[in-house]
Amino acid sequence: MDTFLHWLQHETSGLLTLCAVGIAVLLLMIIKFRIEPFIALIVSGLLIALAAGLSVQEIVGTAQKSSESLLEGGFAGILGHITAIVGLGTILGSMLEASGGAQLLTRKLLAAFGERRAPLAMGLSGLVFGIPVFFDIGIFVLAPLVYVVARQGKRSILLYCLPLVAGLSMTHAFLPPHPGPVVAAGLLGVDLGWVILMGFACGIPAFIASGLLYPVWIGNRIYLPVPEDMLAAADAVAEKNAAEGRRDPGLGTVAFIIGLPMVLILGATFGSITLPKGSIALNVLTFFGNPTVALTIAVLLSFWLLGTRRGMTGKEISELTGSALRPLGMILLVIGAGGFFGKVLAETGVGEALAGSLQSTGLPVLVSAYVISSGLRIAQGSATVAIVTTGGIIAPLLHAGDYSQAQLALIAVAIAAGSIIASHVNDGGFWIISRYFGIPVKDMLKSWTVLETILSVVGFAMAALLSALVP
Repeated sequence: MDTFLHWLQHETSGLLTLCAVGIAVLLLMIIKFRIEPFIALIVSGLLIALAAGLSVQEIVGTAQKSSESLLEGGFAGILGHITAIVGLGTILGSMLEASGGAQLLTRKLLAAFGERRAPLAMGLSGLVFGIPVFFDIGIFVLAPLVYVVARQGKRSILLYCLPLVAGLSMTHAFLPPHPGPVVAAGLLGVDLGWVILMGFACGIPAFIASGLLYPVWIGNRIYLPVPEDMLAAADAVAEKNAAEGRRDPGLGTVAFIIGLPMVLILGATFGSITLPKGSIALNVLTFFGNPTVALTIAVLLSFWLLGTRRGMTGKEISELTGSALRPLGMILLVIGAGGFFGKVLAETGVGEALAGSLQSTGLPVLVSAYVISSGLRIAQGSATVAIVTTGGIIAPLLHAGDYSQAQLALIAVAIAAGSIIASHVNDGGFWIISRYFGIPVKDMLKSWTVLETILSVVGFAMAALLSALVP
């Protein structure tokens, strides 16, 4: 027994076996027994820690003090970095959605591009509005406009809905303040400004391939009309807005609110490169470019420009904020549990053993990150679980290397790209799109699943290309 425990806890092969069993248990609980991912991550992390021989005090602390334990430290380490950012981003998106900014943006784009280029307008709507808004919220808000445009165009609804969801998916996967890229940045220790830069550099070509080119090809081969009940729902929304005399915000205001936090964050990133350390200008840019500060400023401005100035009361804004934050609980729990799982892998030596094995294969870290993330995504469906688990596995590989912020950001993009590949029946987004646009499962696999795979592969290919070019 002692020989077995020594092998399991100290030998590379034993640690790798422990890691494989731990991940297998994690997937079994999520897929087979339908246990919530955050509970499965905690259980798997505890089992790995105990099997690796860590003491109870190391894992959970003592009755008097537990703040330095793996359990609390793992949760606190990642949540302390991302909670405020994700929460503020959610509120900002909620204000834009409630004010009618999304519908305004889409209508302006449709008017500018015309009916023939309506798919492009829908794609750009998803791309822009997807920056501050969660993927599913973007679908809920913009789906009625897709119904109307598809009815007017008299063509397959795939031509209009696929560009929209591709834009929403790209921003959700690659750009802060969405949880995935923010979590990846926190786990790998990379500045969010670099994640934004590399997210755009890799995501835009991926969006063009998956959201503009592929929908034209598949939309001309699969004809799906707009479901009649969806058209009725869209007409009801339009009648309600007209009856209420709803006044849209200005297009410039919407663009300003969406773009301000990104400009501030990028200003701090470029300032850290070009300005002398300790200078007043750098300190100002660093303060206002902190993601939490930048998003707080944007949220406060949205309260005024999109809320109070347009007749919303303080009570209405408070209720809107509260309802927007309520769904965040499960997301943050999964992220926190993933932080604990990753910390266990690092502390037990499992991460180092895995790092050594991956390095011995000759695969670059960026490729390993993408492969692991893709495998986890396909197996259990959750992009967030794929990202937090992969981040914990990959982080030890980075300690031995001398990686720049740009290179770390590209690794984060590779993880994010892997986390969206091959969306199928175990992914909640698959069913949301199927339901909202009336797409049968077999056609979902031909359209949405392929679209997500193209988005993933092209995004990774761009990250691999740029990693060979950036210092």
